[in-house]
Amino acid sequence: MENKPKIDKEFIENLIQIIEDQNTEQALEITQVLHAADLAEIYNALTIDQAKFLYLLLDQEKAGDVLIELDEHARERFLDSLPSDVIARQFIHEMDSDDAADVIGDLSEEKQEEILALISNKEQAGDIVDLLNYDEDSAGGLMAKEFVKVEEGWDIEHCIQEIRTQAEVVVELYFVYVVNQYNKLIGLISLKDLLLNNPKKPIDSFINRDVISVKTDESAEDVARIMDKYDLVAIPVVDSIGRLVGRITIDDVVDVMREAAEKDYQLISGITSDVESSDRVWTITRARLPWLVIGLFGGILGARVIEIYEFDLGIYPQLAFFIPLIAAMAGNVGIQSSSIIVQNIAANVFEVESTLKKLMKELSVGLMNGIICAALLFGYNWLTASSMDLTIAVSISLLAVILFASFFGTLIPILLNKAKIDPALATGPFITTMNDIVGLLIYLNIGRMIFNLHL
Repeated sequence: MENKPKIDKEFIENLIQIIEDQNTEQALEITQVLHAADLAEIYNALTIDQAKFLYLLLDQEKAGDVLIELDEHARERFLDSLPSDVIARQFIHEMDSDDAADVIGDLSEEKQEEILALISNKEQAGDIVDLLNYDEDSAGGLMAKEFVKVEEGWDIEHCIQEIRTQAEVVVELYFVYVVNQYNKLIGLISLKDLLLNNPKKPIDSFINRDVISVKTDESAEDVARIMDKYDLVAIPVVDSIGRLVGRITIDDVVDVMREAAEKDYQLISGITSDVESSDRVWTITRARLPWLVIGLFGGILGARVIEIYEFDLGIYPQLAFFIPLIAAMAGNVGIQSSSIIVQNIAANVFEVESTLKKLMKELSVGLMNGIICAALLFGYNWLTASSMDLTIAVSISLLAVILFASFFGTLIPILLNKAKIDPALATGPFITTMNDIVGLLIYLNIGRMIFNLHL
C-alpha cells in the first residue's frame, strides 16, 4: 500500500495526539492508508473513547473489516461501548452473514435482539439469526449464507444472468453450485465452462458431480481437515437431507486452524483455558494454576521417592549425581512421543494406521534412541567415573527410562482420545511429572539391584 506509515511507538503517540486534538482531517488521512488489520493492531494502544473516535470515521466496509480483525475480547469490549444502532448501521450492514454472526454472537442476548431489529436489510438479519442457531464450532456456525447457485437443466445464458444477480452480495466467487428443483446439492460448475461454451447449451453435461461437501453439524476442526486434505478454497454446506444452505471459505478455516493450534499450545504449556495477555490477572492465574498445583504435587511425590531411597543414596551418594539427568531425559522423551501422537490424531492418521502399529513404531524409535544415549553416557562414565557399577547402573537405567517414557508418551494421548478428552493434555506437565516420578523409581531400583545395597 502506498505511503503506508510504519506502526511503531512514535506513530502511536502521534496518532493519540491527533485523536486528542479531535483533528478529524488528519485522522481520516491516516485511516485511509492503513489496512484494516493495521487499524485493529493499534486498538490495544488506544482507550475505548480514542478507538471510537477513530473507527467511527471509517466507511462502513472498512469499519466491518476492522471489527473482524479484532480479537474476540477486544471486540466485545469495544462493542459494549457503542449504541446498538451504530453497530447495526456502521459495522454490520456491509458484513458477510458469517462475520456478522460472529460479531453479534459475542454480545448479550438483549443487545443481539436490539441490533438485529435495527438491521435495515431483513434478509441479512434473517441469515444472521439462522447462523446464530448453530454451534459456533460447527460447519453451520462457520458458513456464510452468501453463495452463487444455479439449477440443473438451465442453459448457460440463464446461468450467467443468474450469477450476475447473485454475485452482487458475494465478495469472492470460487465456485458456482448446482442444485435440483428441491435445492439439493448435486454438483458444481466452473466459470471456464460457462464462458467457453455456447450460451444456449444446457449445463448438465458440464456439471462436476463429484463434489465434496459437509453437513451443518460437522465439527469445525473436521471441516478444516477436509479442506486441507483436498486443497479446497471453499466447501459447500448442506443440511441433513442434502439441501445447500451455505459455504465455508478458506479464511474461516485458517481462523479455526489458528485457534486450534493456540488451544493445543496452551494445553501443552499447562494452561487449562483460553486466555489472552490482556485478560485480568485473576483470569490468567486461574487458567495456569491447576497444572502448577499438579506439578507441585508431582514434585512432592518425586521428593518422597528420593526420601524412600535415602539410605541407599547415603551408602552410594554418586547415584544422586544423575537424578537430574534421568528426570530430564524421561520428560523430554515423553513430550516428544506424545507430541507426535497428538499430531497424528489431529491428522486422523489412526484411521489408516492401527494403534498397535503406532505403539510398536514409537517403542522401536525409543529403543534406538535409548541405545544411542545409553552408549554415549556409558562412554562418558567409563572415562570419568571411578566405579564400573555406577557406569552400568546409569546406562541401563537411562535405556529403561527412555523406553518407558516412549511407551507412556505414546499410550496416554491414545487413551485420552478414546475417552473423548483432548489428547493435547498429555503433552505438557502431565507427561513430564509422571515420567519424572516413574523415571526416578526405575533408576533408583536398578541402582539398588546393581549395587546390591539390600542383601
